[in-house]
Amino acid sequence: MIADSIITRTKRSNTENCMFSILIPSWNNLPYLQNCINSIRKNSFYPHQVIVHINEGNDGSLEWIKEQADVDHTYSSTNIGICYALNLARGLADTDYIVYMNDDMYACANWDKYLMDEINTIGHPYFFLSSTAIEPFPGNNCTVFQNFGNDIHSFNEKKLLEEYAQVPLHDWQGATWPPNVVHISVWDMVGGYSVEFSPGFYSDPDFSMKLWHAGIRLFKGVSKSRAYHFGSKSTKRIRKNKNYYIFLKKWGITASTLTKYYLHRGEVFTGPLVEEKIPMSVRIKKPISPA
Repeated sequence: MIADSIITRTKRSNTENCMFSILIPSWNNLPYLQNCINSIRKNSFYPHQVIVHINEGNDGSLEWIKEQADVDHTYSSTNIGICYALNLARGLADTDYIVYMNDDMYACANWDKYLMDEINTIGHPYFFLSSTAIEPFPGNNCTVFQNFGNDIHSFNEKKLLEEYAQVPLHDWQGATWPPNVVHISVWDMVGGYSVEFSPGFYSDPDFSMKLWHAGIRLFKGVSKSRAYHFGSKSTKRIRKNKNYYIFLKKWGITASTLTKYYLHRGEVFTGPLVEEKIPMSVRIKKPISPA
């Protein structure tokens, strides 16, 4: 619980020319966190403000992050989960754009330039954009399946940087998962990530649903912007909770209904989404408490 945790905030980086504020929650995941931050430093086109939230930090990650003069951070002595972590980190953000990135991701070359090019083309703040994840296992129709290592020990950075752009994929509808970017005014308008979904399961579709209800219709996955994802190295350590039912009770639909009938996630991007009729068999589905 956040009430039982010691909370600190440390801001020291120079953010004057930064483009994005990149929020990275981390829970005792030091090798992956180091790899993630090093990829941002190495492969970004623009300078960015990096803000890490350290949950517990029992593995040396707190000591390491304190040594990184170019990284701002928040800290909780207990694991307060992703939602609280993101909202705490947002309090240090200095730029116009919030990026959420997992600590088990590696940002590929110019990942940020392709997102910023898209933002400049859009010309207004009412959007939600995602990079395209490359994963070492078969996933879904908005990820690239290509194995460059199942974990940090088998990770082949050189091969990834040589080949990451060679697997074709179209721009896709339904941006949801990190790395993603929104304008800070939109983040604040919907209140960031909803803490009732702590430690984090179903908080991603919930954020998208809040954007939908706020009138956002431009949900786009940018194919050229890519990041390697090792695959939930932190969340696999947590027993899944009943957030499926929290989402269903809150919105009256399942998360899969959102992604299929509202966001059309993974389909070829053709422009802003439009209101569509939901099949009656789906509409009459009622929230049910778990047994």
